[in-house]
Amino acid sequence: MILDKFLDTIHDFNLFQKGDKICVAYSGGRDSTALLFLLLEIRRDWDLSLYLGHFNHGIRASSDDDERFVRKIASSQKIPLFVESVDVPSYAKRNRLNLEESGRLLRYEFLDRIAETIGEAKIATGHTMSDQAETFFLRLIRGSGSRGLAGIYPVIDSRVIRPLLRIEREEIEDYLKKKRLEYCIDESNFDPSFMRNRIRIDLIPYLQKNFDPKIVPRLGKLTSLLMEEDSLLDSLSADKTRDVLLERDDRVALDIKKLLGLPLAIQRRVVRHFIHALKGDLRRISFEDVEKILKLDEGKEFSLKGSLVLKREQGLIFVKEGMPSKVQYAYSWMENQILNIGELGMRFVGTRQENLKFSSMRTDNYIEAYLDLDKLQFPLHVRNRQDGDRYQPLGSPGRKKLKEIMRAKNIPRPERGRNPVFLSGDEIVWVLGLPVSEKHKITPKTRTAFVVSVIPEGIPNQSSGF
Repeated sequence: MILDKFLDTIHDFNLFQKGDKICVAYSGGRDSTALLFLLLEIRRDWDLSLYLGHFNHGIRASSDDDERFVRKIASSQKIPLFVESVDVPSYAKRNRLNLEESGRLLRYEFLDRIAETIGEAKIATGHTMSDQAETFFLRLIRGSGSRGLAGIYPVIDSRVIRPLLRIEREEIEDYLKKKRLEYCIDESNFDPSFMRNRIRIDLIPYLQKNFDPKIVPRLGKLTSLLMEEDSLLDSLSADKTRDVLLERDDRVALDIKKLLGLPLAIQRRVVRHFIHALKGDLRRISFEDVEKILKLDEGKEFSLKGSLVLKREQGLIFVKEGMPSKVQYAYSWMENQILNIGELGMRFVGTRQENLKFSSMRTDNYIEAYLDLDKLQFPLHVRNRQDGDRYQPLGSPGRKKLKEIMRAKNIPRPERGRNPVFLSGDEIVWVLGLPVSEKHKITPKTRTAFVVSVIPEGIPNQSSGF
């Protein structure tokens, strides 16, 4: 029964195809263990290449035990494993985020890098129908709109997939019991200080007992309907956004007259597209922020979260002057020198590394890049982006316009013309904030890696998609 639901979800949402590569976000817990072994059941018939990605948050006392368990499973099933440990509390403090949000952002950045390293891999997570119900109530309590209430999507950007989204937690537990599969228990799931835990432990069981024992699948159906309606509204608003946003030299403004001529529901979505174009994400953007932008009077200003100040003037809303302006620079860089880009206040250093463990590379596209030294021509040329720049990012099937890649990767608009572009000869090998080029990547055959690293005081604020 559970396998049928699993396969139906894969087919209905076209989650992956035969012959695909899939990286399982594997914590060692109940849901990700069920996901892994369901994929193992169909691996041969679907000709799947499986990989595991384990992110050690280092928050819980049992984190290292979980990692040892994951390594044991990877070894017993002969599945390639990627592991990363990050000081999540320090990241959260530095970026003024809570632990849960910080862990999620870092985990997905890690999984994205694995997928790029593997090459065109899907990322499978163990979200279930029970998680969907919890997310619905969590966002309802926080006052989310229809998009938030739609909850967890089965597929994001044709890359992140959730094959368990039609399966309840009780079904997962029965499956593991019948298969006699061990898994790790995350003690933080019982911490009442997290609202999600209180919803799972107190609210949903109360509703099941006193109102409807099938509340979870009913919410699963409701969120499905909300997703379909949200997709339609998003498509309509995307078309209108192109008419309402004015773009020039990597700057964007909102035409208020055209905006206010649209239905209110579309207005709000267009404003969200506008904010995303400015910030690169919608983190910590509330309904109230959107309303204040819509109601901003002529000549007035509004401070948006993330140090952006918006101003309405002559019928346009735009970022107030003071944001980083476009700069022009060009440098030649030999590997034994420190590269100082004075225009950006950033410095880079290059180091050689031999006998590099391919599967244990830990990279952050805003901090460092691993390149195959034998494929580089020195001096490297470093400059800001130019019109017509193209390159093939790690895992991509071909070359694309750099401007379009930056947009797709949610690089904030002010950074797109400023972030340094590294070239070997006339070929782009890396751009700060983006993956290295496919041609110059590290492979198991690489003899020596050239690691380009940002000297810490120059690291910019990172951004993330939504």
